[in-house]
Formats: sequence, C-alpha cells, structure tokens
Amino acid sequence: MAPSSKADKKGAADAGAWMFNVVTSVGIIIVNKALMATYGFSYATTLTGMHFATTTLMTGVLRWLGYIQASHLPFPELLKFVVFANFSIVGMNVSLMWNSVGFYQIAKLSIIPVSCLLEVLFDKIRYSRDTKLSIGVVLLGVGVCTVTDVSVNAKGFIAAFIAVWSTALQQYYVHYLQRKYSLSSFNLLGHTAPSQAATLLLLGPFLDFWLTNKRIDTYDYNTVSVIFIVLSCIIAVGTNLSQFICIGRFTAVSFQVLGHMKTVLVLIMGFFFFGKDGLNLHVVLGMTIAVAGMIWYSNASSKPGGKERRSLSLPTSRQQKQSNLPESDEHDGKV
Repeated sequence: MAPSSKADKKGAADAGAWMFNVVTSVGIIIVNKALMATYGFSYATTLTGMHFATTTLMTGVLRWLGYIQASHLPFPELLKFVVFANFSIVGMNVSLMWNSVGFYQIAKLSIIPVSCLLEVLFDKIRYSRDTKLSIGVVLLGVGVCTVTDVSVNAKGFIAAFIAVWSTALQQYYVHYLQRKYSLSSFNLLGHTAPSQAATLLLLGPFLDFWLTNKRIDTYDYNTVSVIFIVLSCIIAVGTNLSQFICIGRFTAVSFQVLGHMKTVLVLIMGFFFFGKDGLNLHVVLGMTIAVAGMIWYSNASSKPGGKERRSLSLPTSRQQKQSNLPESDEHDGKV
C-alpha cells in the first residue's frame, strides 16, 4: 500500500511539474509574441536578461525569508553553466536571424539526438528500440508541423551548430549539477540566475542592436508595452523554475521530447489569438503524429527493462545516501 501511495504521489508531482512548465512556457511565448509583433519590442536578448534579473530577485527574497536552504556550487561549475546557457540564448537568436525558419526548426529538433548522445556518453544510458522509434516519431511530427522552407548558409549553419550543442549541454548540466551537488531547483536558480542576468543585461543591448539595428534606449515605451514587459518577466520566473524542476526530475531528453507538446499548443494558441490561417490539414497531421509519438515515448521509456537505463550511476557530493529515492523528488519537495 505504501509503495503504491508513494508512486501515486510521485506521478502526481511529475504531472504537476510538466503542467507548470507547459503553462508558463506557452504563456511566455504568447506574451512575448504580442510584445514583439504588436508593440515592436524586438530586444530578445535584453528581455531574457530582464527575465533572469526578476528570477534573481525572487530567489533572493525566498532566501531572505528562509525558504531556500544554503548550498554550494563551485565557481568553475557555475562558469561552465553560464557559458553554455548564454551561448544557447545568443546562438538561437542569431540562428533565427541568419537561417530560414525551416532550417531554424530543424536545428531545434536536432537538440534531441544531441541530448541523447550526451546521456549515452556521460551517463551510460541505454535506449530501448521502442524509445528510439518513439523519439523519431515525435521528431517527424514536429517537423511536419513546423518545417517549411529550408535554406542554409555557412554562417547560419555555424550559428545553429553552436546553438544546438550549447542548449543540449546546458540542459544536461541542469540535471548533472542537481544530482552531483544535491541542489534543489530553487538552489540552482539562485546560483545561476544572477550571473546570467548580469551578463545578458550587459551584452544584450549591444547584441540586440547588432541583430535588429535598433537601440533599446530609443524604444517608445508606453503603459501597455511596459505592462507586457513586466508580465513577461513574471511568467519567466515560472518558466525558468519549471525547466529546472522538470529536467531535475527527469532527464534533458525527456524534457525535450515531451516538451514539444508546447510546440503543438503554441501553434493552436497562435491560431486562436493571432488569427493565423496556418492550422491546415498538413499541420494538424503533424500535430497528431507528434502527440502519438509523445504518448509512445512516455509508455516506452517507463517500461521496466525498456526505459532509459543507467548502467553507471553518477557520484554525488552526498554519496548514495538517497540512492533509493527518485532523482530530485526530495530536493524539489523542500526548498
């Protein structure tokens, strides 16, 4: 009875974490789309810096109130994470500017196989045949939904290559650091958000000027645009936190595969909110394939003997004391 109850609680917590991530991620995409398309605030890198500044403020308040426990993250580890994370953000922005939308989407899809490779190399994870096939179905479905024109050039390919590998490394590192140093999602955010906020707010205006030829100090701020900026920053706190919770509880690969549900929802929401006529039979077919692949992946990866299996466990700083507990389940339970 007790094991079943524990499994049920974990299942509910897992579902809650996914729902939290999906809602905040879709919400911030819709808000940012309105902010950039309707109100012309095209300073994506600087806006991301604002997001992390707001997240830093939130973690600081929670630490001051005693809700976040003291923890340690060595500076070299922090530096590597910030480099990966910032290259991911900048790389994706530059890739979108230099590539066609179709190739940009293909690059985003390739994060999944790169993440798989990292887990195979560093965590010694093995994927069952069904798990591999289900990942392929998800990639096919999302590709059918999103990939249209595909053209590529040398500098665009380099930008996409950097973006894909830095994103995969950053997401792998979230899981790695939480396990190795026994950090909760709040703890890890508390360590990383200030550095990301500082670097992105410092470099963001210059990068945005290079990408858009517009200076952020010349933007015509008004009440509505400021409200949207504030709303974007508030939602971003939840997006950042939910990403760390989900990757900590699962893996970067699972986060990417099931995370494409957000792509499907964004397409649907875009149709309703922005009046796009892109929700045609072709796109609906892609959505159906993608969702079927996600369901198959969830089933295949959770089967005993058929799921992702770890042949070697990663040493942690609190060695194997909690080896019988689900990863990050306890840490996320107490912030």
